[in-house]
Amino acid sequence: MVAVRAARLRLIPPGYRLLVLARIDGPPTLMTKPLHHTVRPSLPLLAAACLAGLLVPALALAGADPAGEQIYRHECARCHGASGEGVQDEYGKPLAGDKSVSELSALIAKTMPADEPGKCVGTDANQVAQFIYDAFYSPVAQERNRPARVELSRLTVRQYRQSIADLIGSFRWNGNWGEQRGLQGEYFSSRKFRKEDRVIDRLDPVVDFNFGATSPQPDKIKPEEFAIRWHGGLLAPETGDYEIILVSENGARLWLNDNVKPLIDASVKSGSDTEHRETIRLLGGRVYPLRLETSKSKEAKEKSASITLKWQLPHRAAEVIPARNLSPQNFPQVCVASAAFPPDDRSLGYERGASISEAWQQATTDAALEVSEYAVAHLDELAGVRGTPPDRDKRLREFARRWVTRAFRRPLDAEQQRRFVDRPFEQAADGELAVKRVVLLSLLSPRFLYPGAGREQPDAYDVATRLALGMWDSLPDEQLLQAAASNRLSKDWQVRQQAERMANDLRARSKLNEFFLGWLNVDRFADLAKDSKRFPEFDEQVVSDLRTALDLFLEEIVWSPNADFRQLLLADWLYLNGRLGRVYGAKLPADAPFQKVSLQPGERAGVLTHPYLMAGLAYTATSSPIHRGVFVARSVLGRALRPPPEAVAPLPPHLHANLTTRERVALQTGHQACQSCHRMINPLGFAFENFDAVGRFREREQGKPIDSRGVYQTRAGERVEFDDVRGLATFLADNDETHAAFVEQLFHYTIKQPILAYGGRQLTELEASFSKNDYNMRKLLVDIVMISAWQPPAPSTAATNKKATTGKR
Repeated sequence: MVAVRAARLRLIPPGYRLLVLARIDGPPTLMTKPLHHTVRPSLPLLAAACLAGLLVPALALAGADPAGEQIYRHECARCHGASGEGVQDEYGKPLAGDKSVSELSALIAKTMPADEPGKCVGTDANQVAQFIYDAFYSPVAQERNRPARVELSRLTVRQYRQSIADLIGSFRWNGNWGEQRGLQGEYFSSRKFRKEDRVIDRLDPVVDFNFGATSPQPDKIKPEEFAIRWHGGLLAPETGDYEIILVSENGARLWLNDNVKPLIDASVKSGSDTEHRETIRLLGGRVYPLRLETSKSKEAKEKSASITLKWQLPHRAAEVIPARNLSPQNFPQVCVASAAFPPDDRSLGYERGASISEAWQQATTDAALEVSEYAVAHLDELAGVRGTPPDRDKRLREFARRWVTRAFRRPLDAEQQRRFVDRPFEQAADGELAVKRVVLLSLLSPRFLYPGAGREQPDAYDVATRLALGMWDSLPDEQLLQAAASNRLSKDWQVRQQAERMANDLRARSKLNEFFLGWLNVDRFADLAKDSKRFPEFDEQVVSDLRTALDLFLEEIVWSPNADFRQLLLADWLYLNGRLGRVYGAKLPADAPFQKVSLQPGERAGVLTHPYLMAGLAYTATSSPIHRGVFVARSVLGRALRPPPEAVAPLPPHLHANLTTRERVALQTGHQACQSCHRMINPLGFAFENFDAVGRFREREQGKPIDSRGVYQTRAGERVEFDDVRGLATFLADNDETHAAFVEQLFHYTIKQPILAYGGRQLTELEASFSKNDYNMRKLLVDIVMISAWQPPAPSTAATNKKATTGKR
């Protein structure tokens, strides 16, 4: 009997049940699950049940080798368990992974049995490897023995913030990013921003002017007195805290994402300060309204005029805000929820809303309070009640109804209308308080926090919800809701049409960009400091420029018409500016802007050899074949690598001054205990040895020619040899393992569910579609979202959920 505090019971959302899981190997476990979801026992529970005879392992399956099974029972089961679950401390981990049968056979022949290595070789090793692979090791066997489930998920932190921005934004007009870049500039012949004094109206790519003692246009504007106003929108490329920097010797004010209160108010100068900084949090993929004003007065002490608008992105150096992030069009304000959330679970390699903690519950409460205050503060605009119209109460009720409808992603039934709209208005003293309560109730409801939960038979609104979550990590927009309401999401082509429309939105761009930065492990490169004696030119500004160069490279490939995945690995060009050209050997003027540059033929291999990646996967003074090999193995090939049994520091170069990096790594990892992983890692990493610690191409190290030869054994057992990174990239670009790994990782990032939960054939079918579409990454994104939005979970999942719904509760 388990006692549960009443306080904990009150945290169980409506439509959920409290489950007490009895465990053989420990105390009971308390958990909540939606009424229509089943519970998958933990692996320790399954293993313990097998050992206790509670489950009968059906390992002699079709395809499993009977002779191999006999060998396994006699030689292996005592350490690895009857079902490969592991029974001893040294072999406590289950036998599951991604090695091929040939790789397993080679490993068995070399290391097993533990008390007599080399006993199981040749045909015996092949047979037992085949049995292990078919019975419980391979992904297919794991799916069969322990089917994946579409797990109940709350909103992730990103999904929550994006949903709030779109929920508030749905009551505002839409801006148009358009094709023009820069800000619209209005120049006035006096200090006043009067229409009759406006003499210039033009598009300025950036705000970076030094007029000196003259004026913007001497024939029309006197140098003694004038004013300038710029307006438009600012696109934030990623989510984070931005430092906005305004440099001017004259009076100036800047409004950003707030048309009333300036972010920077330097209209009245005090002292000699000319630089003004403020920090603001922005969501990536959103455009924020911007207005900047400056003026020069006859009475001012300063006889010259200048103004520069900069920003400092997270982990970057300060720079002039570039034209590619500016638009001359007008845009509405964006609601950015600033409440601090705990990080989402990433234990499976992608963020998912799998856990509910007190910290997360507190964060949702704080955010709901914050948003309710915001909604009331902007109520005149959002509800259209400026000027206190006579039907104000009616308009506020209609606003509240529309708010809850959009928060719940579907029309309200009578009970929901009464509970979430009518009752707050009946009980509140005034309309503002009623709206505040409506916002709080809706944002704390499981119907908002757990999209799609509680419905066993999905309908058109569920399709719209999954489309929006897949493409934008957000709510359905008005077009999606109208399509659902008019039964225009009932056919495959209708759903695809919506997905293709959404794929061109800035929000989809932002989501896909975030995926690639995670795929490349860019978040681990926050500090790229290098040995200043060896690389004196590799300063903070160069690092910042390299990150910009990577962003431009990805944008060029991913958003080109073909969006060809293979070009990510094969492109022989980079984006460089004058500063980077000096470091990486390109003949560019010192002040050259970013542009596509091809270096020596055959030198580069797309994103694999991008200097930012090469510098990030290196030490402060030397390259790191291990880091680079692990990246290729895990991110590009999708291979599972266990962490080393203990942390091992690299051999310092000065202790082996006559050895190259390749020779030192081979010396350090030559031990048999290291070779199970480094047999694959090292040869992949050695292919990058032509690139030093800052990603510059080199042909010699320690006076010796670079040896960049490598080898890789595929899962099918094929041995592939390559002379350099270009050869490796060519192999990877056309390799099925690479394609499968990319498809699976993009699926997991996009849908935040295991791909096997949607059936064992989906990965194969997505790979085939990817190939048929010439490896177009945007079309792959649409195909992935279609699976989640249009197709139900795997039959085994649906059947199990049905049993859970109709069974004993």
